[in-house]
Amino acid sequence: MLNSEPLLSIIIPAHNEERRLPGSLDKIVAFLEKQDYQAEVIVVENASQDNTAGVVEDFRSRYPFISLIREERRGKGLAVKRGMLAARGEYLFICDSDLSMPIEEVSKFLPPALENYGVAIASREVEGARRYGEPAYRHLMGRVFNFLVRLLAVPGFQDTQCGFKCFQREVARDIFPYQTMDGWGFDVEVLFIACKRGYRIVEVPINWYYSANSRVSPIKDSLRMLGEILKVRLNDWRGMYELTMTNDQ
Repeated sequence: MLNSEPLLSIIIPAHNEERRLPGSLDKIVAFLEKQDYQAEVIVVENASQDNTAGVVEDFRSRYPFISLIREERRGKGLAVKRGMLAARGEYLFICDSDLSMPIEEVSKFLPPALENYGVAIASREVEGARRYGEPAYRHLMGRVFNFLVRLLAVPGFQDTQCGFKCFQREVARDIFPYQTMDGWGFDVEVLFIACKRGYRIVEVPINWYYSANSRVSPIKDSLRMLGEILKVRLNDWRGMYELTMTNDQ
């Protein structure tokens, strides 16, 4: 399942995921082994204090298309950036380790189901999407945050914070070198850069299952992400997202 240029790269940021990761990797492996295309899985172990890296090493010993990157500094955005810049696939898919979106849904992001886009966002809000088990207060907080995102940074999209997104390789190589956010706000930043570059961004309706073990703190992380949204606007004003000659654009 591994060659010089796989069709699909699945990038999984993982902080202290020794319990959830084995089941998720089992499901991903079972799915990929049924496909007729080449794929790779990159797990970015992100400053874990448990045996997350050991879990990945065990899978890697059995499945050569799985690889491990170790990042000593903590931050989901940082882990995603490292994985995206290391990936070799034609389509680079960010995947949360809890698989709140069943891995089978990834087919919605690949040809022939979906083509001619730069970035595809998994959406829990557009027509055809389904949420399962999410408390009403979490949904409400998410909608309030999305309103602020649309108002201040990325207009027109109903769900920027879902942890599943797909980038065409050349688009990712244009966007992620400019990413500055190491934390949860990276989603808004990379979408802002994609909009600034004029790439086509589409929202893909998915089935999504709420996890009671979510690592997101609704209040604390929302406030932090709000600050990062404002920082994105400041960065843009400073010209930090402008194309530079050093990136061979």
